Amino acid sequence: MPQQTTAGTLYIVSTPIGNLEDITLRAIRILKEVTTIAAEDTRQTGKLLAHYQIKTPMTSYHDFNKEEKTPVFIHRLQEGASFALVSDAGTPTLSDPGYYLIKTALSMGIPVSPLPGPAAAIAALSVSGLPTDRFIFEGFLARKKGKRDKQLEALKDDPRTLIFYESPYRIVSLLEAIHTLYGPERHIVIARELTKVFEEIIRGTVLEVLQGLKEKKFRGEATILVEGHQPLKKTRKKMAEGERFR
Repeated sequence: MPQQTTAGTLYIVSTPIGNLEDITLRAIRILKEVTTIAAEDTRQTGKLLAHYQIKTPMTSYHDFNKEEKTPVFIHRLQEGASFALVSDAGTPTLSDPGYYLIKTALSMGIPVSPLPGPAAAIAALSVSGLPTDRFIFEGFLARKKGKRDKQLEALKDDPRTLIFYESPYRIVSLLEAIHTLYGPERHIVIARELTKVFEEIIRGTVLEVLQGLKEKKFRGEATILVEGHQPLKKTRKKMAEGERFR
């Protein structure tokens, strides 16, 4: 009888969101040992591999070729090859490609193993000063204003800290929508260029941050954190106002 081949493993590898030192020793080892690295952008991942002298072959894997590439990857995994899936930065599948491949691999009985590490949402939350015990990650909201505002409206009374990703070209528009729908006193945090030379974290109420952004130009995607709905906060404010006017 022919010997049955053991399926290879699909590793989901987190990579630095900026500073190249923010990678685990295990991630470096796995990237060196796997048969192939499937990268969202081979040029971007190539910089990381060059820094750590990793010679493993790469191939592209993104939303535009996932249906073409996934069957090829699955076939090779079934034959015993091992793959490492990486995104441009951070943890794959968090607003990045990978879900389609992972779901297919699992349905075929192929082992999928995580290598935890950086994620912009968690890094920003950890230094935000907002509650971290309960939060909700929404990623990128809809580009069209009407649909985006409906998404925000649905989260208006959620008590958890809200986390969004946003393009530099739509940050002001998003904050204006939050100001309109949530009011001017909701605390927010904008985190950009995390772990990089020009790391910047902006904190304040929606109104304060909006006023400070009038002459500011953003580069690169940002993480936006919004304080959850605090009904008791409004009650205390009304009580304080009542006391002042007695």
